[in-house]
Amino acid sequence: MGLPHIGRRTRPGRPPRLTWPPRPGRPGRPARRTAGGAAAGRGALTALVAALALVTGCQQQGGEGRHPSASSPRPTGTATTTGRPTPTTPRPTTTAPRPPASPTGLPAPPRTIPSVRDYTPRAGPGWRPGPGSRVVADPRGPLADEAALTARELGLRVSAGPTRRGDLELALKPRQSGGGEAYVLTVRDGRARITGSADAGVFYGTRTVKQALRSGGRLPQGVIRDRPDRPQRGLNLDIARKYFPASWIEARLREMADLKLNQLGLHFSDDQAFRIQSSSHPEIVAPRHLTKREVRRIVSLARSLHITVIPEIDSPGHLGAVIRAHPSLQLRTAKGLAFRGAVDISNPGAARIVDDLMREFAPLFPGPYWHLGGDEYGALMSRNPEVTYPGLATAARLAYGPRGRIQDLATAWLNARAAVARELGKRPKAWNDGFYSGGVVAPDRGIEVEYWTGRESGARPPIEYLREGRTVVNLNDEYLYYVLGQPNNFRYPTGERIYEQWSPAVLRGTRPVPDAALTGPSRVPGARFAVWCDIPDAQTPAQVAHGIRLPLAALAQRLWDPGKPPLSWKKFTALSDRLTS
Repeated sequence: MGLPHIGRRTRPGRPPRLTWPPRPGRPGRPARRTAGGAAAGRGALTALVAALALVTGCQQQGGEGRHPSASSPRPTGTATTTGRPTPTTPRPTTTAPRPPASPTGLPAPPRTIPSVRDYTPRAGPGWRPGPGSRVVADPRGPLADEAALTARELGLRVSAGPTRRGDLELALKPRQSGGGEAYVLTVRDGRARITGSADAGVFYGTRTVKQALRSGGRLPQGVIRDRPDRPQRGLNLDIARKYFPASWIEARLREMADLKLNQLGLHFSDDQAFRIQSSSHPEIVAPRHLTKREVRRIVSLARSLHITVIPEIDSPGHLGAVIRAHPSLQLRTAKGLAFRGAVDISNPGAARIVDDLMREFAPLFPGPYWHLGGDEYGALMSRNPEVTYPGLATAARLAYGPRGRIQDLATAWLNARAAVARELGKRPKAWNDGFYSGGVVAPDRGIEVEYWTGRESGARPPIEYLREGRTVVNLNDEYLYYVLGQPNNFRYPTGERIYEQWSPAVLRGTRPVPDAALTGPSRVPGARFAVWCDIPDAQTPAQVAHGIRLPLAALAQRLWDPGKPPLSWKKFTALSDRLTS
C-alpha cells in the first residue's frame, strides 16, 4: 500500500506534432487554398494513405516479400523442431485487431495479467506471427523448452536462426539487470525479441507474448521491461482432505504459469488422509492417492513452467492419518481424552516416523523448500496446557529445567524437524502459530514464517515476527483462504477484494502492517492463495477450479506490480475471460 505506481508507459522524448493540412488558417477561419494547392494537397493525402496502407497491411514474416493473410492469435498447428508446422485448422483471413492507441497516437501497452510494469511505445505496426514466422532459439540450448512450448502454443516451428523478419527470438543476456525473473521484450523491424538474464525471465516474456496476441491480436511496437515485485507467488493446495487427480493439478499448473505464478504448495498429509504413495510407511497411505510416478510427472511439468512445488507434512498436529496406523502415538489428556491429530511429542516414535517420511519424500521434490506445518498443536490450544497434559509438562521440566513448559517441547520439535530439512538441502517453512515467544527454547531463526491467521487464541501480530528479523510470507485467511463448505465463519474469497483491498503488507485482517519499512520484498517476499478442503464434498474439483480462477488472477496482479492496478475490476474480469476462453 502506498507504493508508487511504476506500470505507466514511459516516453524518452516528445513525438513530432502531426497536423493536417500542413498550413492551417487562423483559428476560426478556413485556410486559403488555390486550385493548384488543393491538387497538391490531394496528391499528398493520396501518397500518405498509400504509405499507411503499405505499412499496416504488411504482415511480419520471413522476408519473402509476400502479402499473406493474417494469422489467428490462437493458432492450432502442431509445432516441430524441423520443417513447417502441420496445420490442423485453416488460418482465418480476417485482420487481427490492433492494440488501442494512446492519446499520443502511439500504441497502448499490451493487455495482460499481470499487467506489464514498464512499456516504451514506438510508432509502428507491431508484431504478430505469420505463416513464415518462427521461434528462434538454440534447440539444444537452455531455452529449448521455452521455445518448444511457445512454438506449440503459437502454431509455429522452432529454428536455430539466424533471425529474420516475422520471427520471435528468445535469448539469454547474463548481465541484463532486474534479476532472474525479469525480461525485456523488444518489437521492431518486423520481429520480436525476448531477453533475460535467466530462463525464467525469458519464459515470462513468452507468457506476455501469448496473452498480448490473445487480447489484442498483436504485440505493440516498442520495448517492454518487466519484472515481479515479489519473488514468491503461488497457490497452496490441500490434497489431504480431498483427492484431486494428477491431471487436475497439472491443469492448475498451466494456468498458474500463464499468470507468472511460481509456487505450488502441496499439503498432502492431515487427519483425514495421507495422499502420496509411501515405501517407508505404506500403512498410512489412503486408498485414493497420488502415485510417486504421478508426483514426478507433476513436479516435472512444474519445473518446465518455472514453478517450485513445496511439500508439506504437517506436524506435530494434523497427523491423524499416522495416528490411525500407530495409535500409541496419540496425545491424551490427564483424563485419557484424545485430541484429534496431535501426537505425543514426548514419545520418540512420533519424531522417527515424521523424519522417515521427510527423508523419503525429499528426493521427490527437488525444490529448495520444505514446509514443516507446526500449526494448531492440540496441547497448546487448551486454556491450561500444563494441567491438561501433565505428561508433557513433566517431560518439559525434565528436558529444560523448572522453567520448561510444553511450548518449549513444541518449539524443540519444530527446530529438530527444521534441522532434518536442512540436512536434506531444504529451507524450512512453518505456519505462524507454530512460533512461540517467551519460552526457554527459541524458534529457529532460519525458519520462514507463513502467516495465515490471527484467529487462534494468543496469536501474535505479524509485526512481532518482522521485528524479530524473520521473513514472513502472506497467506492471510481474510483474503487468501478458500475453505470448502465455508465452516467457522470462513467465506469464499473474491478476486475483487484481493484486487482492490489487499496487498502483501496486509498480513492479518484488513489493514497493512503499520511500519511500511518492514513489508518490502526482502521481508515479505510474497504470498500464496490457499485452498483448504475442510468439507471435501462441498465442491467438485471443477467447481474449485472455477472458484479460484479470478482470485488467482487478482493475486498475480498484486504480487507482480506494486502500484494501483491499471484496469477497473470490471475490465480486469473481462480481460481474464478473454484470456482464458
